[in-house]
Amino acid sequence: MSDEQTSAPPAENLPPPPHRAVAAAEPDEQLNLDLVMRVAVTVEVVLGRASMPVANLLKLGRGAVVPLDHKVGEPVDVVVNGRIIARGEVVLVDEERSRFGVTLTEIVGPAASARA
Repeated sequence: MSDEQTSAPPAENLPPPPHRAVAAAEPDEQLNLDLVMRVAVTVEVVLGRASMPVANLLKLGRGAVVPLDHKVGEPVDVVVNGRIIARGEVVLVDEERSRFGVTLTEIVGPAASARA
């Protein structure tokens, strides 16, 4: 994949995240929460995996198709810093520029993401 396909927009271009209500938060606690909300994380959408010998990998050329272990219509995993946090479906965001996104269909709880 090219950098354009895998890079996320800079954090300063994103809208501020919704804040959950913090019961009687002290000003210092709110400042710490705001700092944490601005931490950049790596987000991956796992479309599937493939395993092949290095010899076959070296034979791949432009336009080669590598079959993945996911089928069309199966949910994709949304991974943040190595942990599955959600599952979703791939959607077309901008047909003209062939840009894709993910619609979240399931949020994975802490116990389930720790097993993944």
